Amino acid sequence: MHKFYKETLNKLEDEIRDLEIEADCPIQRVEAVIKLIVNTLSEIKGFVLKNGFKNINDEIRFFKYQKPVIVSKLIYYNAIYKIETRRPYGTKRTKKYFTKELKKLKRFFENNLDFYKYYRSNNSFVDEQFFVRGKHDIRLWLDTFYFEADHRFSTSHDYKVAKIIANDLIQVYLENRLNNVNLKKVSDNSLKWTASKTALTELIYALYSHGAFNNGNTDIKLIAKTFEDAFNIELGDFYHTFMELKARKINRTKFLDNLCEALIKKMDEQDEK
Repeated sequence: MHKFYKETLNKLEDEIRDLEIEADCPIQRVEAVIKLIVNTLSEIKGFVLKNGFKNINDEIRFFKYQKPVIVSKLIYYNAIYKIETRRPYGTKRTKKYFTKELKKLKRFFENNLDFYKYYRSNNSFVDEQFFVRGKHDIRLWLDTFYFEADHRFSTSHDYKVAKIIANDLIQVYLENRLNNVNLKKVSDNSLKWTASKTALTELIYALYSHGAFNNGNTDIKLIAKTFEDAFNIELGDFYHTFMELKARKINRTKFLDNLCEALIKKMDEQDEK
């Protein structure tokens, strides 16, 4: 079992590294990594169900140290996928969002403090209850996940170990993202958008409609987010603002028209010099 596990883990980590180098889109990369991990877990499960373990010590080692390492990767990348796809736009909201996610990790730690101490201290006196299949004890505050899991491939606490490992990684990720937000806020240049948010929305949709970014293969949300970050402004529901622009009966492109007039005027003034 140990040889098979080690070879499988090494292969998985190599494939993850390759994806992180090759994939351009972070979200697509995470999706691909999650698929890899799920397939790897399926392979390992098949091996365990077919071959079993030599003795209880091998079973404990697998469910306490080996399986959680791979499951923690699945928990981590799935968490990153959710964090990034749900992340709001705007510096202030992003900072608040990351802080809230960090608080969730803290609550998990506080709710599982006794097990944290047991696992971190490398204790083993109740390992047979925690990491041998079919030995669960309802009095040990089991996660609901355990009752839904395949007990041929799960123990009462192997998922909790994976969660601990994953949460350490998620915490580092969130703290780095939060630091980047804070650094960006400090290093913001002096350019501030002083026209209206409606005007900026009009400009963004014009650039989007013209296909000015990435040959037109860019989502409107990404363009809006880029402008929000660049000018430290929150546009809110910019789609609703766009719908209001469409509903205008007169001069639906007021800001763009004003831009054209201002530019032509500037050119005419320089021609007269």
